[in-house]
Amino acid sequence: MDLFRKKPLAAPLSDDAGKLSKTLGALDLTALGVGAIIGTGIFVMTGVAAAEHAGPGLVLSFVLAGIACVLSALCYSEFASTLPVSGSAYAYSYVAFGELLAWILGWDLVLEYGVAAAAVSSGWSGYFQGLLDGFGIHLPTALSGAYNADKGTFINLPAVVIILLISYLLTRGVKETARFNAIMVVVKLAVVLLFIFTGIFYVKPENWTPFLPYGFHGVVNGAATVFFAYIGFDALSTAAEEVKRPQRDLPIGIISSLAICTVLYISVSLVLTGIVPYQNLNVSDPVSFALRFVDQNMIAGLISVGAIAGMTTVLLVLLFGQTRLLFAISRDGLLPESLAKVNPKTQTPVRSTWMVGGIIAVFTGFVPLDRLADLTSIGTLFAFLVVSLGVIVMRRTHPDLKRGFRVPWVPVIPLLSAAACGYLMYNLGRETWTGFIIWLILGLLIYWLYGYKNSKLYKK
Repeated sequence: MDLFRKKPLAAPLSDDAGKLSKTLGALDLTALGVGAIIGTGIFVMTGVAAAEHAGPGLVLSFVLAGIACVLSALCYSEFASTLPVSGSAYAYSYVAFGELLAWILGWDLVLEYGVAAAAVSSGWSGYFQGLLDGFGIHLPTALSGAYNADKGTFINLPAVVIILLISYLLTRGVKETARFNAIMVVVKLAVVLLFIFTGIFYVKPENWTPFLPYGFHGVVNGAATVFFAYIGFDALSTAAEEVKRPQRDLPIGIISSLAICTVLYISVSLVLTGIVPYQNLNVSDPVSFALRFVDQNMIAGLISVGAIAGMTTVLLVLLFGQTRLLFAISRDGLLPESLAKVNPKTQTPVRSTWMVGGIIAVFTGFVPLDRLADLTSIGTLFAFLVVSLGVIVMRRTHPDLKRGFRVPWVPVIPLLSAAACGYLMYNLGRETWTGFIIWLILGLLIYWLYGYKNSKLYKK
């Protein structure tokens, strides 16, 4: 039994099971990256992380998480420019480590994108209902949240509707998706900058004292928590087959979007904790709350609109990444190959798109998602760790391979990346680790019962 059979290096680049249209450029990728990263993290998680973990030291949490992401982004950029195919870490691992680890990574990414999309859609619903309340429109309680008998809620209808609408948009074509994303990105960047340049006049330096109320350990815990805010740039690598010049444009898109978002996160966290004492920030809408705190109610309302736009683009990129991941796994035979069929008119994997949208819509509609952010973080960190080590392996096994982008100082940078991700994983709670291990065991069962014997490599 060969559990570590590797996909030939040429195979990912010549697979004819399904072809996607090449329509994306560097600017499209940067916009997709910003669209994926700026959302729930900046509009929701900043407050909780400051109040419960880091205090004003939240800025250091974002710096630590950002450093881990930058190191990982360099590794992703080398792989993406070398193997410009759908599937992200799954496809890279198939070549570097073999089928079993590739499946584990693919299954891990299914968790990352799926849980993240469900959690973000739940946050989107909260902001959207708040906006409706401002106009005097109130949804029936039964339709306002996931099933909870005590609260009288049955289904989170807004979350279900936004997932299905985005799924429909994704089936229309990647260029249409990128155009919609670009419009939403402009809106949310304008709103974030509005908050920074308005809030800076209300900053009180005394609110930054004590700067580390929970010590440096709190900063590290905060970094592990806010890592959720950075997920999404890795989803760009799932778009590799739809990029015009992947060797050039993918590294530009990944690194530039991450750099832009890191600067914005640091700026927002400084202003936020400077306006409001960190103890008061444990709210669902900390950015709007901060402006209401200083009686800037009209701008706070605009922030809510920006938050809705921001989370819409995050959902768009997460669902996009999930569908391309399933497309790649199914094309290899590890899942039913029908999911890899591409619509000849729109050149999109319509079946996998609707399957992903339907499952996530049901999940977010009926299941409470209070503690799922950390599950997304651990899944992402695990993928980053394996990709980082994969760079070292590929440099040794394929030293002469043409690379559009090369990570500097190998193996130092990849080892630092793997160590940073491993350290952040270590600082996540026991419940998160338990959920992650259960998910991986379930994935191994599916591989044993279906994937191993249906793999295209098995049939050769």
